[in-house]
This record gives sequence, structure tokens and C-alpha cells, in this order.
Amino acid sequence: MKKYKITVNGNTYEVEVEEVGTTAPAASAAPPAPAPSAAPKPAAAQTAAPPAGAASVTAPMPGNIISVNVNVGDTVAAGDVLCILEAMKMENEIMAPSAGTVASINVSAGSAVNNGDILVSIG
Repeated sequence: MKKYKITVNGNTYEVEVEEVGTTAPAASAAPPAPAPSAAPKPAAAQTAAPPAGAASVTAPMPGNIISVNVNVGDTVAAGDVLCILEAMKMENEIMAPSAGTVASINVSAGSAVNNGDILVSIG
């Protein structure tokens, strides 16, 4: 353990920092908690390109897909909700930009997406 004095906004704090290294833990130490596992995206969602002539609907921000409201082959109108994207504790409706038929769905409920990932293709 190392002790440091840190000043934040004029207030001085004394802190102790423990270096975590490759040394074996003491026999009385509790085992480390398992790291939370993030559900990986399906491989198809990471690399799928929209079919030729289809418009792709992409994620406007990183987040998690809460639900997918359409199926492949469904006919959608402009403004129909395709899926719900949760980002920063807000649910965002991802809507169809134009009318057409759902050509492919590249995500599923529970999958994590990044900005620009293709969610749905509409032909």
C-alpha cells in the first residue's frame, strides 16, 4: 500500500493505493468476483451487409437492443418502429426511413450495438 495526498478543489485528501500485481493472494483472501460478461453480438450482426438495393438502418448511438418489432419479409411504412435501442437509460425507437419490405435483421433482443452498426435492411 502506498499513501498519497491529493488536493481536489482546495480540499486535501489522504488516500492509500494498493498495487495489484502478479503475486498470489493470501490464503485468507476471498476469491475475486467474476467479471460481468457482456453478451457478444452474433457474428452476422458484425459483418452483414444489406442485400443489393436495400436501404440499411443503422444505430445512431451505442447501446443495447431491447426488442425487435419486425420480421424478415414484413412490409413496413415510413416511420414504423423497427426496434427499440436502449442508450443512457433511455429507450429510443428506431424507425423505418422509408416504406418497403424487411430484407434482413442483423440484431436480436439483448445484443449490444455500436454507432453505425447495421440493424435492419429494408428493400
